[in-house]
Amino acid sequence: MATAVLTPDQLDGQAARLHDTQAWQQIVTGWEHTAAEPAPAPVPAPPSDWRGLLSVPVDQLIDDTLRALPTPPPHERPLPGRLGAMLPDRVHLWRRVGQSDLRPSVHLGYARQILAEWGWQNTPYRLRNPRGARCVCGAMVSAHRLGYGSLDTVDRAGAWLITELRAQGWPGLIGPWNRHPGRTAADALALVDATIRRASLAGQ
Repeated sequence: MATAVLTPDQLDGQAARLHDTQAWQQIVTGWEHTAAEPAPAPVPAPPSDWRGLLSVPVDQLIDDTLRALPTPPPHERPLPGRLGAMLPDRVHLWRRVGQSDLRPSVHLGYARQILAEWGWQNTPYRLRNPRGARCVCGAMVSAHRLGYGSLDTVDRAGAWLITELRAQGWPGLIGPWNRHPGRTAADALALVDATIRRASLAGQ
């Protein structure tokens, strides 16, 4: 199964290759520019008798509105606890069943949650350390295996991370950044937060 063989090193390489494509550079060009605010619609003059606006009884309007409301979103499943963090990710593959795909920014939000709750680590560069803490790429891989985003979404989220790193002046990949001497968990969370903002502003 493809989800069982993806590693942080593979994710790092795939994200870098995607970032270097011309199509990706077109995506990230001008990401900070949002559409202009629409002009406010003219306010119509109030009718002489407001009752003339009603074509059906108020009770029926309320019932129709309640039926038209979207169903509430399903309850978010919390991350497995500390024991779950230390188990192999293949144990959690059942959580992917029935999960829809996500935008890269949403996937990165789950990766951030993993870093915050399970911990961050920078040596050795592996999916987890003995306590279950992850590196940045490891958190993204774990989020995928927990059901949050397809492999394509993980690649695009990684490309957004590299885009943010380039904007901050880092020329290399995510893994070497994660392992760099003096790097902290706060740095990792700040990088993910900045990437989430960048991808969100681009509609991704």
